[in-house]
Amino acid sequence: MNVTGVYRSEQGMVWRVIEGDDGSLKVEVLQGESWAPGRIGLVGLRLAPSTTKLTAKAIRGLPA
Repeated sequence: MNVTGVYRSEQGMVWRVIEGDDGSLKVEVLQGESWAPGRIGLVGLRLAPSTTKLTAKAIRGLPA
């Protein structure tokens, strides 16, 4: 599985999109210090103008 992007909404929610080897997508939302399953609908929110794709430096500061 590969993380294809980590995003932050205008409201401060952080989520990541993970692509499986078979092309399936999974979403995880940062809750405190851990990642929890998220709604697959968040995949589309990554394209919203108010969403920021986090840089590699910002991602390194997040829990693994």
